[in-house]
Amino acid sequence: MSQSISTLLLRNLHDVFGENDPVRRRATVDEIFHEDAVFYDPNNGAHRGRDAIDHIAGVIKATHPDYRYQPIAPPEETGDGGRVSWVSGTPGKAPEYAGTDFIVAHDGRIAAVYLFFDKLP
Repeated sequence: MSQSISTLLLRNLHDVFGENDPVRRRATVDEIFHEDAVFYDPNNGAHRGRDAIDHIAGVIKATHPDYRYQPIAPPEETGDGGRVSWVSGTPGKAPEYAGTDFIVAHDGRIAAVYLFFDKLP
């Protein structure tokens, strides 16, 4: 299923890195990532392939299971890429951290995700 870059950005944010249920998370990873996709994490390096991306998403989510990612602006697209800036924290409280996800997509699936941490707005 081919999806827009904006949709891929938001699904990665909410349905992969924001998902507590490992079965739902894995189903989304299989749906929106290329088999050989890579996630570049500034804290832990590169995670190559769906298995590695699913694993690190679960590890990250387990460190803060009640946090929710909230985009602070609509996703932006250009060519084969896009970005979305977000904040994360416990709903109803001040955000704990912020970041920007950049993706490169091919044929409606994510080929690469680049995570950058930002200063809180």
